[in-house]
Amino acid sequence: MPAYVIVNTRVSDTTRIQTYRDLAEQSVKQFGGHYLVRGGRLRVLEGSYHPERMVLVEFPTLDLAEAWYASEAYGEAKQAREGIAEFDMVLVEGLPL
Repeated sequence: MPAYVIVNTRVSDTTRIQTYRDLAEQSVKQFGGHYLVRGGRLRVLEGSYHPERMVLVEFPTLDLAEAWYASEAYGEAKQAREGIAEFDMVLVEGLPL
């Protein structure tokens, strides 16, 4: 079953965040993932949750998504965003296709 990483990002340095994005994208590919949403227009339809910038990444399995998050490659990306961005990140398993 696929798994999805859902992220709300708040970026304070739009120039330096590019290093994070490049490193994160490389690490996602290493674990068979791909981006479905990376920013773009958003609108809250209901509720009090007001995200700033949403990212949605699909992985082939929950295990691969967990391995990606714990990987050295993604750890390097996380270090690159320290002090310039805050993330809310959720991992959820999808439905069988």
